[in-house]
Amino acid sequence: MNKFNISAQPIDRRRFLKGALIGAGAISLGNRLSLPNSIASEASIVTTRPYNGPNIIIIRFGGGVRRPETIDPDHTYSPFLCKELAPKGTLFKNMEIISQEGIETSHGEGTLNILTGKYDNYKDVGGKFLGARFESKVPTVFEYLRKEYEIPEYQTLIINGEDRTDEEFYTFSNHHLFGLRYRSTVLSLYRFKTHLLRRQISNWKGPVENLNEKKQELKNLEELDHRDVERSARTPEIEAFWERWRQYYGESGLVNPRGDRLLTELAIRAMRELKPKMMMVNYQDSDYVHWGNITHYTRAIAIMDEGLQRIVRAAEANEEYHNNTIFVVVPDCGRDDNRFVAVPCQHHFGSKSAHEIFALLLGPGIAQGQVVDKKVDQISVAPTIGRLMGVKTEFSEGPVLEQALA
Repeated sequence: MNKFNISAQPIDRRRFLKGALIGAGAISLGNRLSLPNSIASEASIVTTRPYNGPNIIIIRFGGGVRRPETIDPDHTYSPFLCKELAPKGTLFKNMEIISQEGIETSHGEGTLNILTGKYDNYKDVGGKFLGARFESKVPTVFEYLRKEYEIPEYQTLIINGEDRTDEEFYTFSNHHLFGLRYRSTVLSLYRFKTHLLRRQISNWKGPVENLNEKKQELKNLEELDHRDVERSARTPEIEAFWERWRQYYGESGLVNPRGDRLLTELAIRAMRELKPKMMMVNYQDSDYVHWGNITHYTRAIAIMDEGLQRIVRAAEANEEYHNNTIFVVVPDCGRDDNRFVAVPCQHHFGSKSAHEIFALLLGPGIAQGQVVDKKVDQISVAPTIGRLMGVKTEFSEGPVLEQALA
């Protein structure tokens, strides 16, 4: 039995009725049915109050990282995180992912643990081996935020890696009181490619056979969206963002950054142009260690650290974010430390170190210079973010990280 299972708190009648009405359209998504365009095209939901709380930027130290190479001052490959940021906030050095049958230490699962505050035995919707096309049964922190406050979809962003298309679609849950209407938006190379193909097709002047190839390429990309809602996520603000990106970097893909450096660039441009209230940056390049070269892992940690530094500096220089932004740095999972396996630093074996992660919180309202040795859990991140943003994450199961609250 999951030790975090607790009874959901009652929902007041007004909120229940409101949620039932606006969530009705999302029920069909649980059955993988397409929504009418008149419903699916609504990007913003009018709520009772504007949001005046802090911005939240979640940095997923993704691809799976261990504590020694990140938060250990004597062995770290992320000196900015470990030596400059950690003293300014609260470091939970013993955060863990629960060891329980059906709970995997991997990237998609860890991301949804962070976003929902609940563990689940996720299965790929297509039955693909090691696939990560998951559908959450409970809301993400983005959904909680947008349901409570008047925040447009394009100001709740997930910055995703080009090799993680399965994770493109974690933008909303299948919960009938939340779901599609309170989704977040993804910025990624995949999204830019679909934008570019649509643009090329609409302006096509070449041979018909080449046009058909472009249409098929677009169809193949769009079919990755197993819930068939990507087309309804094209708000004018996001389309304009991609057009500016195209004008700056061109269409070849040979000029813009790649890997985790791409995510950093997308995040900084989004802060400048879209001003998200909540943003999650899903770094991932340390996962290339699966190919067997340990330097792929350590160099990726250094690149994530450089990206973290750039994003923090960008926040300090931006009036929208300066002194009004809380950073949450947390890995998706740890990594194994068995030195006798052929490929080092796996994370699918479920060893103790694969469950061992950390979390750093810093910003207004967060205690400074504090290191928490007590064991805490990854699913405590979501309710803590909810507390900081003034929303009740009623379906999350982890306790709030009270030690971090100043």
